[in-house]
Amino acid sequence: FREKEKRKRLRGAAKMETTSMKLGGLRGAGARRVRGGGAARRGRSARPVQVCARAVEKDVGLMGTKAGMTSVFTEEGKKIPVTVIGLKDGGNVITQIKTTETDGYNAVQVGYDQKRETLLTKPELGHLKKNECPPMRTLAEFKLENIPEGLEVGAELDPTALFSVGDKVDVAGKSIGKGFAGAIKKYGFKRGLMTHGSKSHREHGTTGPGSTPGRVFPGTKHPGQMGDKRVKVKKLEVIQVEKDLIVVKGAIPGKPGNLMTVTKAKGKV
Repeated sequence: FREKEKRKRLRGAAKMETTSMKLGGLRGAGARRVRGGGAARRGRSARPVQVCARAVEKDVGLMGTKAGMTSVFTEEGKKIPVTVIGLKDGGNVITQIKTTETDGYNAVQVGYDQKRETLLTKPELGHLKKNECPPMRTLAEFKLENIPEGLEVGAELDPTALFSVGDKVDVAGKSIGKGFAGAIKKYGFKRGLMTHGSKSHREHGTTGPGSTPGRVFPGTKHPGQMGDKRVKVKKLEVIQVEKDLIVVKGAIPGKPGNLMTVTKAKGKV
């Protein structure tokens, strides 16, 4: 009996040693693959990382704060719903102008919502003080094909000079968050029977094919977070423009108090 137990222990030790050697070889091979790199093995340099910015705008835009919705009457007596976008004290100030020679692309950086210095970080304050600009809470960048003439760092943008009554504008902002929503609320799926023994009332249902290919295709509509993302409403008509507000026809994303971006509409208007 003792001889039999001794042989079992020896066989177990031999198996463990063999397994550790195999794992060590795999780890070594994996490390060599990582150190070598696919691009180095193929004899060419690694591809540089490219940062994709937002789409190119038609012209410099403005930032504002959603004040709320109301209704106005036109000269013909029609009642139309409108949204008021207010501009806080300090307006929109040009904080930086980027060009293809200095930054690789053309853009105008605009600051909004002037605040005291203690509410900003030191890197943000240093960036603004370098260009002799007041402390701004929000900075936004408008990418352009060409930089318009007459723009200077530190100058305040005038809404009445950028927009006029009757213009079409695109308004973007963060939509209202609805939380975790099911497929019926999020995508408008139909529900199942509520009677006759149905066991699927508001369930999602099947998510994909069976054994072939045996996986769920990317992009399938599933329950998940609804809202709370950047949304752009295009080609809204400007009803009124003042120094401190812009009134547009229709609804815009978000709740009152949300930060909004107003730019000239692109394409056919």
